[in-house]
Amino acid sequence: MSDNVKVFGAIDLGASSGRVIAALVSDGTCDLREVSRFGNGPKPQTDGSLLWDFDGLFTAIVDGIAQLGDLADSIGSEVVSVGVDSWAVDYGLIGANGELLSQPHHYRDERNLLGVESVNAQISPDQQFASNGLQFQPFNTIYQVAAEQLQNPDGLAAAKMLLLIPDLVAYLLTGKAVTERTNASTTGLLDATTSEWNFEFIDTLGYPRELFTELVNPGAQLGQLLPKFKTCSALENTVVTAVGSHDTASAVLSVPKLDSWGAYLSSGTWSLLGLELDQPLLTPEVKAANFTNELGVCNRIRFLKNITGLWLLQESVSIWEKQGRFSGYAELLADAEKIGPQPLIDPNDHEFSAPGDMPARIQSQLARNGQSISGEPAAITRCILDSLANSYSTHLAELEKITGRNITALNIVGGGSQNELLNQLAANATKRKVIAGPVEATAMGNIASQMAAHGLIDDSIEAQREFVARSVSTKIYQPRNEK
Repeated sequence: MSDNVKVFGAIDLGASSGRVIAALVSDGTCDLREVSRFGNGPKPQTDGSLLWDFDGLFTAIVDGIAQLGDLADSIGSEVVSVGVDSWAVDYGLIGANGELLSQPHHYRDERNLLGVESVNAQISPDQQFASNGLQFQPFNTIYQVAAEQLQNPDGLAAAKMLLLIPDLVAYLLTGKAVTERTNASTTGLLDATTSEWNFEFIDTLGYPRELFTELVNPGAQLGQLLPKFKTCSALENTVVTAVGSHDTASAVLSVPKLDSWGAYLSSGTWSLLGLELDQPLLTPEVKAANFTNELGVCNRIRFLKNITGLWLLQESVSIWEKQGRFSGYAELLADAEKIGPQPLIDPNDHEFSAPGDMPARIQSQLARNGQSISGEPAAITRCILDSLANSYSTHLAELEKITGRNITALNIVGGGSQNELLNQLAANATKRKVIAGPVEATAMGNIASQMAAHGLIDDSIEAQREFVARSVSTKIYQPRNEK
């Protein structure tokens, strides 16, 4: 079997969970197997701040790599490579001895608002957008580092490197410190036109230049696992390969066919809705509409808007679980489909940003608007899904207006593409065909980048997408009128 099957690993870290996924590659396609899954999420502190338990996360990653090696051993193969992707913008600070100085702050930490005020006082929002092309988000790294300056100046002064989460994982696994460009493009400190660090901004804001490490593209081989992580013979020659380390970059790579008529929606905790372009759009109209230009694999521009996704439902379910009112997603979604359309909320309202009692907040917003809804899980769920679908329609029309494109199809990828009710509601609301899948979009994009780097497929974006298309199935939803 080892002559025919090559094993790759995707370390896929999301805001609510992480996985280590094995890709068994043979005959030009791959079979994904989840070898490890572990929880993740914000950890509230007594001072009100939100941190990640990165130490616990990394321990779970290491355990998952060991299980990946055991799987490869069991089929007489070896792990060729592993790649790391995660959410964007958050980072860890590395001290002089190579140690992580403190647990990284969570992007939902309210301290970021202090950073926004500080940065805007030194560099106008117009100047920022003209260089970085980013949608305003108070958690962009540029603001987080400013908050660090204000709240933790000694810690920042002690740091020798700033590493985004996937680069931090790769550094701890290999000892090689780099910053992968697709994730760097979310920081606000990367020039959207040159794809290089904007040292003018960095100097103006007083951030030490040495914090920002060498930039690399997806496909760069960073080195072998450190000896302590080689727990079996299958891991003896395993290298860590840079992939589209911003999970959305890998997810967009995995859209099986993305042409000028199609938009994508990476559906999970967040919804990332956009198009793929050859060059960034940096006009005042784009800034006013709050769209963003982020870097994709093969230097494509992910022109998108970051809008709320299934976060509202995830938080609601956590409340219902505590109340003993949740019996599984299948039953919940079936009940939501039966109950029919519900009043709409603005799912992108800031009041829904922080963790908490989401059903109560939803009812509160509706009440302020003179509407009401049952507090039953099915009604809240249907309200959330109807509101998300309506949000997709609104922002899709905005996307067409700004780019001048005629969008005829919406490609939904990621975990949210399993939600058949949301897929159908999205087709109905947008009046466009929805193509759902792959579910494991980020992992597939992660693996495709590694395979291209190791010469198993061509490194063009077309070849990588053809590989994905051979390996996954999709489902089409046509719009219909709801009675």
